[in-house]
Amino acid sequence: MNDNYHIFSDGRVERHNDTVRLVTEDDEKKYLPIENAEALYLHGQIDFNTRVISFLDDHGVAMHVFGWNDYYSGSIMPERGQTSGQTVVEQVRAYDDEAHRGNIAREIVAGSIHNMRANVTYYDNRDYDLGATLESLDRRRDEIKSVASVEEAMGVEASARRAYYAIFDQILPDGFVFGGRKYNPPNNKVNSLISFGNSLVYANIVSAIRATALDPTISYLHEPGERRYSLALDLADLFKPVLTDRVVFRLVNRGQLSDDDFDSEMNACLLTESGRETFSKEFEQTLDRTVEHPNLNRKVSYQYLLRVEAYKLKKHLLTGEPYEAFERWW
Repeated sequence: MNDNYHIFSDGRVERHNDTVRLVTEDDEKKYLPIENAEALYLHGQIDFNTRVISFLDDHGVAMHVFGWNDYYSGSIMPERGQTSGQTVVEQVRAYDDEAHRGNIAREIVAGSIHNMRANVTYYDNRDYDLGATLESLDRRRDEIKSVASVEEAMGVEASARRAYYAIFDQILPDGFVFGGRKYNPPNNKVNSLISFGNSLVYANIVSAIRATALDPTISYLHEPGERRYSLALDLADLFKPVLTDRVVFRLVNRGQLSDDDFDSEMNACLLTESGRETFSKEFEQTLDRTVEHPNLNRKVSYQYLLRVEAYKLKKHLLTGEPYEAFERWW
């Protein structure tokens, strides 16, 4: 099992002998064993230098940096295993082929709708009347099969997500009013949780993609653009319902978050350090959970499923084997 380490305290990260340590502003020293580490997540105001970057690179450990409002700012990825000219060439060919790109985009949207529907089904079976939402998602799932363009596929996905998000106010308890998706900045507690969770999904997908030699900037559903890993946006859509949304439901419905875990000012609502720590802990526990994989015939962690998804796409691009997007089966 590979570990993710989330650092919320202000201070500096440095190499110390054969490990990494955090030195806080109060001169407290915390050691981070990285032998089995997947990535470091820097959430506080944290300094680091090239010496620690080189050390992390030698151990194949990524570092994901979160900036103002705890938005994802960027990643420093280990060099090993990142590059393959053949893979990049095939990625670009698929992007330039309108039909090929459209097939991948439609498959991603179909998988995303399936996973949203799985969450709705879970609560529909627990004394909620969500039949109308299930029917709406079924219509969107049928509609995606025949869309003619990537733009239409994006429109279908957006319609499905609006229908899906409409159930949140039924599922969540009093005090956690959603009222629809708002971000940049999030305007209430539920939106702040979703934004933070989605940023963690995105960063984990970035790590998974780079482990396969796929180029994270060449995508099929989201349009490639400047200053973002658009392929991570594609694949993250598949896992947001399984990771972000289920973590939100669990934490809120179990009463593990209170008003003290949020900070509201200037039309924005953000998680405090304690709120981010609570969410990150539950998120990491979810990544570590295992399920029996129907094709691999063994148990795999949720985090491993992220890497499997990137490998499936790479195999499709290199061999032509059909790409079947992740759909929750348990």
